[in-house]
Amino acid sequence: MASLSSSSVFSPICTFFSQPKLNLYCNSSSSSSYKPTCSSSKSSFFQNGLSLLTAKSFGSSLKSKNMGNTIYARAATEKTIYDFTVKDIDGKDVPLSTFKGKVLLIVNVASRCGLTTSNYTELSRVYEKYKNQGLEILAFPCNQFGAQEPGSNPEIKQFACTRFKAEFPIFDKVDVNGPNTAPVYQFLKSSAGGFLGDLVKWNFEKFLVDKNGKVVERYPPTTSPLQIEKDIQKLLAA
Repeated sequence: MASLSSSSVFSPICTFFSQPKLNLYCNSSSSSSYKPTCSSSKSSFFQNGLSLLTAKSFGSSLKSKNMGNTIYARAATEKTIYDFTVKDIDGKDVPLSTFKGKVLLIVNVASRCGLTTSNYTELSRVYEKYKNQGLEILAFPCNQFGAQEPGSNPEIKQFACTRFKAEFPIFDKVDVNGPNTAPVYQFLKSSAGGFLGDLVKWNFEKFLVDKNGKVVERYPPTTSPLQIEKDIQKLLAA
């Protein structure tokens, strides 16, 4: 099915970068992008009580368990990502069917994490390179890991737009683990279980979704967005 243009549905995230008909985005010249940053944190525990490994040991542990930096998806469920509706950063409902026919990279983001700057910088580079070929990056703020996304939606929006000028969509702050897990994250995790089970481990874990709305890959937080480029290229060419 031909992809729908997000630019016809949304208006920019940041009013100072906006054009009349773009709704989720910072940059008026793009159909979808957004991005906040993280300062380093010395938190030693996950909010759910799991010990936080150092960046080095965390990455090596995941690598040894998951064939490189990729955590491969389990068999696809009957549902697709298009069955869900989420709220954008301004509280408006967004059916994810809006992105039918697109390759999606879905990321839980935070503004005060040691991974923020590198991830948002590289996410923007990848998005700029592939947005016209059918890539969308969907960012979901989450405050469950070291309380590193404590701000309100307007604060997150301003931070992302002014510091990083991200162009991909950012959505309402959500829980990605625990009893209040957002339904879209329940779907993502059930489709692609990884190291330590279905739990999202930290800020900037990534899920890659194909043009049919199925999760095909899952990557740990320490995987650089640039390392995902080849997988994105394959899905775009499919």
